[in-house]
Amino acid sequence: LAYLLEQSARTYVGGRVRGVHLPVHYDYAELRHTPRALRAEFAARGWQRVVGFQTRNPMHRAHRELTVRAAERERANVLIHPVCGLTKPGDVDHHTRVKCYKAIMPSYPRGTAMLSLLQLAMRMGGPREALLHAIVRRNYGCTHFIVGRDHAGPGDARSGEPFYGPYDAQELVAEHARELGVQFVPFQAMLYVPSREQYYAADDVPAGERTLNISGTELRRRLRTGEHVPAWFSYPRVVDILRRNFPSRARQGLVVFFTGLSGSGKSTVANALMYRLLADDGAGRDVSLLDGDLVRTMLSSELGFSKEHRDLNIRRIGYVASLIAKARGIAICAPIAPYAAVRAEVRRLCEAHGGFVEVHVATHIDVCEQRDRKGLYAKARAGQLKQFTGIDDPYEAPAAAEVTLDTAALEVAQSVDNIMA
Repeated sequence: LAYLLEQSARTYVGGRVRGVHLPVHYDYAELRHTPRALRAEFAARGWQRVVGFQTRNPMHRAHRELTVRAAERERANVLIHPVCGLTKPGDVDHHTRVKCYKAIMPSYPRGTAMLSLLQLAMRMGGPREALLHAIVRRNYGCTHFIVGRDHAGPGDARSGEPFYGPYDAQELVAEHARELGVQFVPFQAMLYVPSREQYYAADDVPAGERTLNISGTELRRRLRTGEHVPAWFSYPRVVDILRRNFPSRARQGLVVFFTGLSGSGKSTVANALMYRLLADDGAGRDVSLLDGDLVRTMLSSELGFSKEHRDLNIRRIGYVASLIAKARGIAICAPIAPYAAVRAEVRRLCEAHGGFVEVHVATHIDVCEQRDRKGLYAKARAGQLKQFTGIDDPYEAPAAAEVTLDTAALEVAQSVDNIMA
């Protein structure tokens, strides 16, 4: 919904669709199959019963156990069919996931499983999306389809309660299984029992036995801190791939995003921070400064100062900064950035690739006016400059910036020390 409402086009055209040409993909061509091609592959392999497994996450030992047991129970083969379109914000990128899928496939008994990629966006629509997934897998030749707990669920609602019930998706798919033409295979969470060195479905854990599990949040923490990921949870080759995608904090990209009124001292402190980092060798990372005035000249010279244009300017800065962070560099941004919503948008974009530190330079407007060598505040108060932040255009102060500075009370070096701390 966030993508549809905030990022996608405002107008959609409906009508009859005529296929002209299949989309061209330059990655993993050998793993991308049309429904007809995949059905033909099943026939060539002599597979008459195929269990489809949908995922948008990397696979670990629990997923392997789940799919193998489903196939054994249904006397079928396994199709690992992950989606490679748009997924939930914060998910592992599809290139890393595909490498993980390829790494786990040799763990399946020979000739029992195959991997194919599905170019489909996740809607996080819970039960109804589970129906969509079942229909798609039927078209690809699956006779059975695994529906897990909270399939395609978006997580908790604003109330803190789960948006969908844990088994709503399973119940809806089971209700329509005959109409769908694909058999529903329910499965619960798989838990590891260390005393028996094997996985059990949640309801099948022997009484009194202790179970182990590692959540996605805990796994990401261990990857970023370099802590051990036990072999009972995942395969070493999968963990190695993920570690490259989740580097330790010292090796991540970083965006330091300054915001504050004109004349607050943003550019001065940002410039000093850049030189401090360069003197420290940037912790082994390249350091780039995206100053507000420079960006206006080089990237946004055609833009005015309407809210729409200001937001677009900040989005451009955020996009460039995110690319620097993705390349494991440090981006220092120093625009005014008066609007909270677009700052939050930039934070989400950059945090997908590394750290993000918002620095609110909260110098009082009276001090900013005293420092104004260009006379911009005076022109704004005289009505000669319109839409000037702090005068006739609002500045929405950050509610929870990582660092807040008042440059009227701090020397530049002290401000830099506060950020570095």
